[in-house]
Amino acid sequence: MSKPVIAGNQPIKVSLSEGKKYYFCACGRSKKQPFCDGSHAGTSFTPMAFTAASDGDAWMCACKHSGKAPYCDGSHKQFGADDVGKQSG
Repeated sequence: MSKPVIAGNQPIKVSLSEGKKYYFCACGRSKKQPFCDGSHAGTSFTPMAFTAASDGDAWMCACKHSGKAPYCDGSHKQFGADDVGKQSG
């Protein structure tokens, strides 16, 4: 598996806490999107660790193609509903 699964074609709004460390799902397999639940085991993917810079809401990438991961940059607009749950590419 060299390409991520498209977990969604819309960003996911989450509430973050300043200074808290989070693990963003990079493989698209997690059942706890946008965060890692260990579903990457056996793949070449690892979660992306990040620390929230401030308290508040953030829009996280669900398509796994953002150039600003873990945050959404609009890349999901290239994927339709039929792409969700499938490997990209």
